[in-house]
Amino acid sequence: MMITPVHHFRDIERKPEYLQPEKCVPPPSHASLGTMWFIRDGCGIACAVVTWMLVFYADFVVLLVMLVPSRDYVYSVINGTLFNTLAFLALASHFRAMLTDPGAVPKGNATKEFIESLQLKPGQVVYKCPKCCSIKPDRAHHCSVCKRCIRKMDHHCPWVNNCVGENNQKYFVLFTMYIALISLHALIMVGFHFLYCFEEDWTKCSSFSPPTTVILLILLCFEALLFLIFTSVMFGTQVHSICTDETGIERLKNQKPTWEKISGWEGMKLAFGGAFSLGWFNPFSNLDCERSAPAEATSAAPASAIMTQEEIEQFLARDVAIPVLHE
Repeated sequence: MMITPVHHFRDIERKPEYLQPEKCVPPPSHASLGTMWFIRDGCGIACAVVTWMLVFYADFVVLLVMLVPSRDYVYSVINGTLFNTLAFLALASHFRAMLTDPGAVPKGNATKEFIESLQLKPGQVVYKCPKCCSIKPDRAHHCSVCKRCIRKMDHHCPWVNNCVGENNQKYFVLFTMYIALISLHALIMVGFHFLYCFEEDWTKCSSFSPPTTVILLILLCFEALLFLIFTSVMFGTQVHSICTDETGIERLKNQKPTWEKISGWEGMKLAFGGAFSLGWFNPFSNLDCERSAPAEATSAAPASAIMTQEEIEQFLARDVAIPVLHE
């Protein structure tokens, strides 16, 4: 178990002068060096495409089956604008959650130079991931789908074709929230439309034939109810994880915290990028609120407490944790 401060490595591992993956075997893939984050997983891509198609289907039924044929112009405009705004925000949140780096640890940074730069103190333990040849920061876990170690990894979600980690959790929370809202809105409109059609002639309440209208509405009702339940549960689970500062993996492992917890409202501000504002609900806003490392995490260790070259050589040859001890 690591007893290093939570973000001891965060600032260091982003400095390119310490990342020399060519000295680590296996070397990183060239695909991981690009600027866009995208997971090439067939199942995840299919789930993401299905997600967008289901949202477009709901929009098609809401607009062309229920709102356009309605004789109440104000009702159609208000509900059409509200539904499409929520649908747009849901798809934008999905897009950001899918294409945002969730917090991947630099691949192949288990090098001599990087170990020396950490200036580890006695009693500290570091982990080397044998799968991606990286030094794992505290609370990082390896994802077999992304093939990377992810900081504060909560889970891998095939519906967004990405891991949910510290950098994209906000977008995933917004995605589940907006999908739950449009599902609830669609259910309410389907209920009102059925009532309207029962009172009026079925041939006048839709531009489609009565059997087709009923089938389309039932399918939308089933889809909306299913996703309302699913996304509401996911939204509640994610908010609970943020407020308790405990990821899904840590909760499943019943892992005792070795980090300084940031819970409640402070955790929400950290996850959503600052004090409460409309930016919390904006999937286009970036996360600009960084947690500063403790002072003792950035202070240099005494020369006698730093790992020797021999210890570093032994560590790089192993796939397990190695503690830093006095000679």
